[in-house]
Amino acid sequence: MKSPLLAVAAALLMLGATSAANAKGCIKGAIVGGVAGHYAGHHGMLGAAAGCLYGRHHAKEQEKQQQQSQVNGQGKL
Repeated sequence: MKSPLLAVAAALLMLGATSAANAKGCIKGAIVGGVAGHYAGHHGMLGAAAGCLYGRHHAKEQEKQQQQSQVNGQGKL
């Protein structure tokens, strides 16, 4: 009983420690990963953590692509 409570408390502390700029993509990824982890063997917390990491990575990649397209002049209409 204590272990799930500790895991939830640790996750909340980690989410509270990150800034808003770093959380871009994390919430959506955590939701999808948590649901997938829950159905794939009751590992919702692990899935949420992995989904958050992937969501942040994906958001950073998209941001880099947008910056490069604006620098090259292709992002303007």
